[in-house]
Amino acid sequence: MSHIVNVLLIGAGEINFGSVEGPWNHTLRLEKILGSRLRVVALVDPDRSRATDALNSKLRSAVPEAWKDCALFPTVADAAASIPPQSVPHIAIVGAPPFVRGTDIPGQDLELQLVNAFPKCALFVEKPVSSGPEDPCWRVAQKFAASRTLVGVGYMLRYLKAVQMIKRIISDYGLVVMGTNARYVMAYEWARKPAWWDKARSGGRDLSRYFGGDVLLPSVVAHTVQHSEPPGRLSATRFDEGPIPAENRLPRLTSATWKYAGGAVGTLTHVIALHGTTYDTELEVYADGWHFKLVDPYSTPKLCVRRPGSAEVEVHTFTGDDPFYTELATFVDVVEGRRESEGVLSSYEDAIKTYELTWAIRRASERAAEDYI
Repeated sequence: MSHIVNVLLIGAGEINFGSVEGPWNHTLRLEKILGSRLRVVALVDPDRSRATDALNSKLRSAVPEAWKDCALFPTVADAAASIPPQSVPHIAIVGAPPFVRGTDIPGQDLELQLVNAFPKCALFVEKPVSSGPEDPCWRVAQKFAASRTLVGVGYMLRYLKAVQMIKRIISDYGLVVMGTNARYVMAYEWARKPAWWDKARSGGRDLSRYFGGDVLLPSVVAHTVQHSEPPGRLSATRFDEGPIPAENRLPRLTSATWKYAGGAVGTLTHVIALHGTTYDTELEVYADGWHFKLVDPYSTPKLCVRRPGSAEVEVHTFTGDDPFYTELATFVDVVEGRRESEGVLSSYEDAIKTYELTWAIRRASERAAEDYI
């Protein structure tokens, strides 16, 4: 690869350019990682006004040099027809909504469009891999394998120092995970995009699988608090949920359990309840003699560890740990040959397995709801 790194951006929204709704901002991290080597060659977004605003904000920033040659296109095909040979992208950051990707169906096949247009380009794809059924995702994965395309998926929490510390202890002591317990309480007040509230467009479960392994999908059992039930009525939404079909509105609380293939048990509680912008998230991992509890992974991660032979809890606090930066820095290192591909902690195939768990939880909860709603 040349000294300059050509980057193609797909999507001019929050994932790539940031917002008050969360810590996502891939362009900011790329600017820090690549510095003067970054060259954004194109931004693809069908919303010309949004793309123009995003580009102009960068041209007025402290790093305009990285953006001065960026062209705007409505589609990947338009970009492919116009980008000159010296600007062919080395990396594409796919931050478009999941309902336009993850399949081989025309109009929902963004990754395959990129592979066909830029065969040597590595793809960094935001999670979840899609919003439709799982089978097309596996067909996309097969095409990635056939084309030998390097693909990473943005399950950034895997890159946290606290998460890697748990993995290292499990490996060093030869532990067998007994169970995982995840609790994710969303701060919804500023989540104003309808796509974030539509079951047909959103989804995701991952850290539990990262420690527990593959899930026996038929074992999944789940219950929900639906939007129409008294406990599910929210007072601080800042958008109109009305246009979203009732059957697609997100449950306010989901409680799920399942069995892992290795014998462990997983549990998950996902809640839409908090106001403001700060989420409340914890993950517990259990093994013989050990208890790991990861607290606040989205802000200042804290890892609590209880070891065999002691009732005292060790507390490790990780300040300044930015998993978004680490995942992208790792991906760039792999693309440039400084690290092996195993450094990418979430492959496309593995991300599909997380997506399959998401669907299994949704289907189990909908079956259960038929009995009491």
